[in-house]
Amino acid sequence: MRVGFIGLGAMGKGMASNLLKAGHEVCVWNRSKEPVEAMVAQGATAAQEPREAFEADVLVSMLADDAVTRAVVLDSGALEAARPGLIHLSMATLSVAFVTEMMERHVQAGVQFISAPVFGRTDVAEAGKLNIVVAGPQAAVDTVQPLLDAMGQTSWPLGEDPLRATIVKISGNFMLASAIETMGEAAALSKSYGVEPADLLNILTNTLFAAPAYKNYGAMIAEQRFEPAAFKLTLGLKDVGLALSAGQAKHVPLPFGSVLRDNLLEAVAQGEGHLDWSALGGRALKRSGQA
Repeated sequence: MRVGFIGLGAMGKGMASNLLKAGHEVCVWNRSKEPVEAMVAQGATAAQEPREAFEADVLVSMLADDAVTRAVVLDSGALEAARPGLIHLSMATLSVAFVTEMMERHVQAGVQFISAPVFGRTDVAEAGKLNIVVAGPQAAVDTVQPLLDAMGQTSWPLGEDPLRATIVKISGNFMLASAIETMGEAAALSKSYGVEPADLLNILTNTLFAAPAYKNYGAMIAEQRFEPAAFKLTLGLKDVGLALSAGQAKHVPLPFGSVLRDNLLEAVAQGEGHLDWSALGGRALKRSGQA
């Protein structure tokens, strides 16, 4: 399949690499050139500007946020210049409001739009083991399924409305941020009574909370191991903001979301935005004077 791929950041480069390994013809574009050169060395071709990637059968986008996606996909004129019949597989975490706008703009351009955000960190992306939530026109989803299979271990279909996949991703990241915060607070509490965070989190992530997210982030919190960042704290702040905005649009209160946003803002204000978002779990130790 001819695939255009835009966005070769921490996640995108592993995803694009797996498409190449699966035998697809991949044309890549990225704002910085080093990742493009790495993909070309693996067999990809390089697009000089975004619209060249829109000449494929399927365009995969994995860009940082709404603003970058708007600039690259919409403001550049790439969508308007897309090949007739193109399918756009949008795999980034974007806001409900922006995805709604994207759906409308794609209808106008005659391009089919699928929302397919992913769960998994950079190592999972490199291994092709992502969990992908997918929503869009069924025929288009069927067409891109080989691509989803190359990038992920499981695809979770959510019907034909792209907003369904978008809100599941936003909700999932809200839950992850909540887990990181509560583990950090529990670790601070236990340490104040002489129980080391590593002991507490080892017990709980092997009993009551024996799930990958708790195990992985629990270990990082216990070890205060927040670099290198697989998912930056600034991106966590962005995603909690997406949850709050989505909730406000439907009059759904998210009280703990406001707490998370403020704690993430505090971390960014104190120079921790570049750290992995698991650093949110270290804030409670600092607030309690134990770090």
